[in-house]
Amino acid sequence: MEVIELPGYTDQEKLQIAKRYLVTRQVGENGMKVSEVKFSDEAILDLINHYTKEAGVRNLEREIGSVCRKVARAIAEKNGRRRRTYRISAKNVSKYLGVPKYLPEQERTEHEVGVSTGLAWTQFGGEILYIEASVLPCQEGKGGQLVLTGHLGDVMKESAQAGMTYIRSRAKQFGISETFNKDNDIHVHIPAGAIPKDGPSAGITMATAVVSALTNRAVRKDIAMTGEITLRGKVLPIGGLKEKTLAAHRNKIFDIIIPKENEKDLEEIPPVVKKKLTFHPVSSMDDVLKYVFVDDKAEPKARPKQARSAREKASNA
Repeated sequence: MEVIELPGYTDQEKLQIAKRYLVTRQVGENGMKVSEVKFSDEAILDLINHYTKEAGVRNLEREIGSVCRKVARAIAEKNGRRRRTYRISAKNVSKYLGVPKYLPEQERTEHEVGVSTGLAWTQFGGEILYIEASVLPCQEGKGGQLVLTGHLGDVMKESAQAGMTYIRSRAKQFGISETFNKDNDIHVHIPAGAIPKDGPSAGITMATAVVSALTNRAVRKDIAMTGEITLRGKVLPIGGLKEKTLAAHRNKIFDIIIPKENEKDLEEIPPVVKKKLTFHPVSSMDDVLKYVFVDDKAEPKARPKQARSAREKASNA
């Protein structure tokens, strides 16, 4: 016997399955004609993202059936008298199913210090993770501690510790105190604390958040990353790249940092999605940090300094 692994459907695959099969079946099973109920693509995607959370389409069909029963009831209340086609759109889905059951991660609105965007794979598909890091002076008489919260598994905790060792080995290069880990408590948190999280692929994301907090440099809001980190700062390959990439695309993030060894997996990504994204293959954490920080030269604060230095040169002349 041979084990065959089948990954979950993407949103676009679910959309096509629903349009070609599920809607037609549920409309017929509820005593109506296909011409009487029309689902827009946006309505089906709304059902996929806000009313279901699954790798397959079983619950999606149930939600479509629920909408169809509401429409059938509306027809029955009119004594069976047919009216014009019922059109289900993203605007009126909630009228049939109530408030959304699942809400996406809130989009980052600005570049922030100590916050980085990671990509994760779950049994329901790809997700984005906002990883937060804070640096606080430790209590007098106590050494610094690394605090990890967010219902993290052992593998994820070990990845955070490996990232800390890498940062300590590069402290002078980052311009931070070599005893920062003794003088400060470092708290790393991954929101949605009720959901268990594990795996090594958030290693570079956690390390990026900590470096950002220690150096007070803002991390770009429009870039996401995934990769395992080693003690020497090497970036190792990860799994679920297709699902993670689709999650980034769904959340309007078009720059993605991936391990160099995962370049071969880019063939699995749908061409329509891939052409909209820019991938940055990296082999070390040093490469990661070249992409993630907001360019200092692009910050408005840098301009007044340049203007002053020009005036000084003029006065000296």
